[in-house]
Amino acid sequence: MATSAGTSTSTDATTTGATTTGTRTAETAGPAAAASGPAPTSAPGSAAASAPTPAPDLAVPERRIYWAIADCLVIVRNELTHLVRQPANIAWQLGFPIVSVLLFVYVFGSAMDVGADDYKDYALPGMFAMTMAFGFMNTAMMVAINKEKGVMDRFRSMPMAPSAVVSGRGVSDVISACLDLVVLALIALAVGWRSDGSLPATLAAFGLLILLRFALIWMGVFLGLLVPNQEAAGNLFALAFPFGMISSVFTPPSMMPGWLGAVAMWNPVSSTANAIRELFGNPVPTGGSWIEQHALLMAVVWPLIVTAVFLPLAVRRYQRLSR
Repeated sequence: MATSAGTSTSTDATTTGATTTGTRTAETAGPAAAASGPAPTSAPGSAAASAPTPAPDLAVPERRIYWAIADCLVIVRNELTHLVRQPANIAWQLGFPIVSVLLFVYVFGSAMDVGADDYKDYALPGMFAMTMAFGFMNTAMMVAINKEKGVMDRFRSMPMAPSAVVSGRGVSDVISACLDLVVLALIALAVGWRSDGSLPATLAAFGLLILLRFALIWMGVFLGLLVPNQEAAGNLFALAFPFGMISSVFTPPSMMPGWLGAVAMWNPVSSTANAIRELFGNPVPTGGSWIEQHALLMAVVWPLIVTAVFLPLAVRRYQRLSR
């Protein structure tokens, strides 16, 4: 699968990159030729020699923004095309929520007592949050594969915006996360879960889930650039599993040992899970800690903190790949 993924991505990268290069060259040929052409000679003291330097083209910043967006969309198209050409990846992304619901809600859930009338009303919002949290593993794996197969080196050799690879990865992962949420929500509705909140509150809950996934994308990009190969990226599951499980996803932190419950309370996944439970009108853990009482606030603050930390790290790591 890794070889096929790398080959497909490399082919798409070469094709889309060639198109971008040709277009970019055609557009910038005129200014570049004018800038690189020989300057006319003039006698000292002449009017031509003393003429002021022409003002820089005011359209350059706008063109840079245009090409940054255009290059980002090229990367998004490349990543989504690669995803479509790998049915096994789609099957895994769609199958994981189904298996998780069957395992945690119907197998382990029969022995769970969290004080709610129906355990699935407590667990399924937590499943939404855990699926978004585990998504950074897919990001790290795809980034590691692209780096190992030389796809990023090809992108870096093309006249494209330096931010395009990172931003394109983020946009494509958000689109993939929306697909995951749609599938998971349909499964939840099929097994009897319902949102008792208003429509704006329900939409806000899904917005918080996307915000969490968006923040963790940059963690995945940074880790994917940090690890040496895709095998090492697969070992990141040892980091993802406790990150998603030591939280309020399946059990209230108040039912855990004191030190473990404190870790679970301050887990960003717990804040998002508790916030969307409140918005959905589902059972919420009844702990008396500050972090639990301000779940909605922290469901926004935690993703902002994670983004502020890992987005610059991811960009800097990408810029240092050739060093």
